[in-house]
Amino acid sequence: MRCLRCGNTQHKYFYQDGSVWYCRKCIAFGRMNVGELPRAKKYRQQRHACDYVLKYPLTPKQQKASAEIVWHAKHQQSQLVYAVCGAGKTELVMEVIKQFLNAGKKVGFAISRRQVVLEIATRMKEAFPMIEVIAVCEGYSDICDGDLIVCTMHQLYRYYQTFDLLIMDEVDAFPYRGNEVLQAIAQHACRGVMVYLTATPDESMLKDVEDGKLALVELFERPHGYPLIEPEIRTCANRMQLFYLIAFLYQQRKAGIQTLVFVPTIRMANELHKKLCLLFRCKAFTSQSEDKEKIVDDFHKKKYECLITTTILERGITIKGIYIIILQADHVVFNEASLTQIIGRVGRSIEMPSGKGIFLCERVTRDIERCKHAIQHMNKESFS
Repeated sequence: MRCLRCGNTQHKYFYQDGSVWYCRKCIAFGRMNVGELPRAKKYRQQRHACDYVLKYPLTPKQQKASAEIVWHAKHQQSQLVYAVCGAGKTELVMEVIKQFLNAGKKVGFAISRRQVVLEIATRMKEAFPMIEVIAVCEGYSDICDGDLIVCTMHQLYRYYQTFDLLIMDEVDAFPYRGNEVLQAIAQHACRGVMVYLTATPDESMLKDVEDGKLALVELFERPHGYPLIEPEIRTCANRMQLFYLIAFLYQQRKAGIQTLVFVPTIRMANELHKKLCLLFRCKAFTSQSEDKEKIVDDFHKKKYECLITTTILERGITIKGIYIIILQADHVVFNEASLTQIIGRVGRSIEMPSGKGIFLCERVTRDIERCKHAIQHMNKESFS
């Protein structure tokens, strides 16, 4: 038996209902009987004469990467766009989106998290004011069709064999990474070419590049031309890290610089907030926090000196001039990808391209070493 939606062949995930077997591995997306294909819906498709507007012109290296993306897509080659945090990955794909829309093709843009879907949809509406851009995610699923569809990866189940161009952002992140069901649904949603965007590709994607299954486009330089911030690694006992953090935050206060403080668990974030709020204007920000948008907005307005957060803020946030510090960076929750994304919050702004990122740990793990070496490699490739 094999599920034609998610590709499952494991007997333990099938259930018999009378004479019919169905797959339980992807049951969250609706029942799929063995031997059945998902139903392809009819979505509107038309030729456009659109163009896009950018706040800043692309740099020569961005223009080169954008042209490579277009070339591979026109030659029906799916591709991996390996670009550093802050390189402008969204801007890199706007030209290929424009050309596919103007050719009458259907275009989708999928991201892991709801909050980032709404952010990307807003940016696309600003860049492409002459077309209808829709967001499809939790709380925004009444309208599922538009000229450009921006959705969470889970919502791709609605779009079986729909997209001629499907852009997959944050493919290194939960829940897409290592999720066979979501990966199969994404493959089925695309009838043309796929563009994978990531700053931290996993070994399987790099193997696909090596085997010729994916073309590769690389960009290891941010638009402002400054090198990526390399982490400062400090080893000390966990119980001493709080004292180091407090001293660091006092220095930040004197310099007028905001800080993102990353911790491995929600419980630790809440406990740390109880201590730090006696000394600093701070807030805990986790998946359990209420009014998430307001907290981030208040941080942008500098109402807080620091945010204490989990990996929920490792991506999808750009705040000018922030520093980061990670407590217990050797915790299992901080893998190479998350560490790279976290340090990638620093130095993104053209106005403030410098900054500092500190990893506090009892021991230097393999992931910490790989993160530092990867950033050093990217800087070497960019400035050699």
